[in-house]
Amino acid sequence: MKGYDQTINIILENSHERVFRGEQLGVEQIELGLYVVRGDNVAVIGELDEDLDRRIDFEQMKVNPLQPFWIPS
Repeated sequence: MKGYDQTINIILENSHERVFRGEQLGVEQIELGLYVVRGDNVAVIGELDEDLDRRIDFEQMKVNPLQPFWIPS
């Protein structure tokens, strides 16, 4: 995390997104670089253990897709 302000807007550097595509398609990592996230979109901020993250074999990871949902108004 490069920085934040009083409304929890955050600036991330060297960031990436992992997209889990399902059992057959595996995981895609999208490099985002410098990324700004508005505070009203932030639920949790946590520290990443980079050594542990490097040991995870995302190519072998299989996930089930999320089921669609809606929130009644």
